[in-house]
Amino acid sequence: MEEPKNANKINIDLPEDIAEGIYSNLAIITHSHAEFIIDFVKLMPGAPKAKVKSRIILTPEHAKRLYKALQDNVKKFEAIHGIIKESKDGGLPPFSLGGPTAQA
Repeated sequence: MEEPKNANKINIDLPEDIAEGIYSNLAIITHSHAEFIIDFVKLMPGAPKAKVKSRIILTPEHAKRLYKALQDNVKKFEAIHGIIKESKDGGLPPFSLGGPTAQA
């Protein structure tokens, strides 16, 4: 008896509100012995504090799978679009939160 061709396919529902995505310009990663926690944060100029916009909790195994998938996709992206340049400041936005702001 032959196995169905779609035996390993997963049917995924993507609701409209999730499909729009959430902007984040900072990720904070912490971990324990049992899980990895990734907080996606949005930093905005002049805002009194940054906000966590989304939190993802992964098992160590799934965190490693995500790591490998990101590596693979960055390689594919760079093969098409060229090397991604990293900023010298570690990629943090060039502003302070809650501090003095420049005036023009």
